[in-house]
Amino acid sequence: MFKGLLATPWCRAWLIVLFALILHSAGTSVLPLIDRDEPRFAEATREMLESGDFIVPHFNQAYRFDKPVLIYWCQALSIRLLGDTDFAVRLPSVIAAALTALVTYGFGRRAAGEWSGFWAAMMLTTALQTMVHAKMAVADFLMIFFVTVGFWAGWELGFHAVEPGNTNEGEGNRGSRRTFWWWTFYSSQALAFLAKGPIGWLPLLVGIILCLRRSTPVSQWKFGPGVALMLGIVALWGIPALWATGGEFLKVGIGRHVIQRSVGTLEGHGASRLLTYVALMPLYFLTVFPSFFPWSIHLPWLLKRFWREGRRTVLEGYLITGVITTFVIFSLVRTKLPHYTLPCFPLLALWLAERWLTEKRSLSLLSWTWAVGAALGLGVSCLLIPRMAPFFPTNQLYSALEPQLDPGMEFASCEFDEPSLVWYFRHKIHGFHHPVAIEGLQPFMEQSGPRFCVLPTRLVASAFPKVPGEWKRFDSKGINFVHGRRTELTALVKTLK
Repeated sequence: MFKGLLATPWCRAWLIVLFALILHSAGTSVLPLIDRDEPRFAEATREMLESGDFIVPHFNQAYRFDKPVLIYWCQALSIRLLGDTDFAVRLPSVIAAALTALVTYGFGRRAAGEWSGFWAAMMLTTALQTMVHAKMAVADFLMIFFVTVGFWAGWELGFHAVEPGNTNEGEGNRGSRRTFWWWTFYSSQALAFLAKGPIGWLPLLVGIILCLRRSTPVSQWKFGPGVALMLGIVALWGIPALWATGGEFLKVGIGRHVIQRSVGTLEGHGASRLLTYVALMPLYFLTVFPSFFPWSIHLPWLLKRFWREGRRTVLEGYLITGVITTFVIFSLVRTKLPHYTLPCFPLLALWLAERWLTEKRSLSLLSWTWAVGAALGLGVSCLLIPRMAPFFPTNQLYSALEPQLDPGMEFASCEFDEPSLVWYFRHKIHGFHHPVAIEGLQPFMEQSGPRFCVLPTRLVASAFPKVPGEWKRFDSKGINFVHGRRTELTALVKTLK
């Protein structure tokens, strides 16, 4: 039966997509959104749908310049189809991860052979960091999908513009194929930029490096018109966004979230001191082992064989250039997070798969490694994730308060301003969140109209020496995953019922 599922390339392609969709979607509907990034993306998408402004994202009525607009469009479509649920805003990442595996398979088929592509897709799908980020309502996997398309198109454009061994293909067909890959190369990077910013241009940078090393002719890339096309696609959204914000989208989106992230730390991620920065430069060469697990257990063998033999095919040179370029760029960037090197994981998987099959290593060992990764992903998704849900205090509080909520309510919080408050409570409330200081809580609650406030339980006695009897109190306990500490929250509700 299993052989039948793998009988043809179409069967293998469908199997890859189906497996990835099942693996990555498992558990996404029962795990509450994790502060801070997921609720920010989700709520900004909901506000985009409410306002009808599909150019500039907003979070809690304020501009959100962190990422370009494409992820919000994808989440908006998902919300239109499925409603504003946790699963709906995570679904674009699930689909993007499955499509990335499919593109990796296609790239591998063309560049290294049928089974190298198949196993590279399976490696990518079951890598630990892939399984984590494919379940998250963030922009990463949408960007990775388009970057992977760009890497495939770059290979075709620079080294492999026609089917290998096809001597009967005419010059017209050959030119059409080059044109197709040229358009794909530059347009995919424009879309990658619209997903997450300039990091989407990794394939272009690799192409320039290979041209400088004279590994591929410059004439085939047509950089001038290609970059103009790429920037033109970006400008279709970028110019209206800059116009609407008076240039702030460029100043904050690029200035703070790209340049500052590169030369300084952002939100506490990375090294603020020079010695710490230097010490952390090899970080990604170490984190690749947990991130790429279980396949990383074979990386020492891969590096050892490559180092000893000194043999390098054209494909290996291309893949290694992409991997090293990604690692070096993020090693130089001061802000550091383990998932930053994910864009090169398809290349790393294809390099390992191609070497493995070329060396005719044990397919049984390859299958067992895949089984470990799949079992780990499904086990965590089906057994561990459902047990985590009770540890999210905001979600608990929302579930307890939901019967008391009225669309016209006002709500505020003190010393707990996580974005999940906005995402969950605005399921039922039309108003927006008001962060206030502790001395402002009582005046806020004494205003006319139904309202509620959320604050750490330890502050209730200080903020409200005497709680009116008609107010209702709700408590929750859990973990603030942003700060990694236990949190106890209290909500005080004043209704007109």
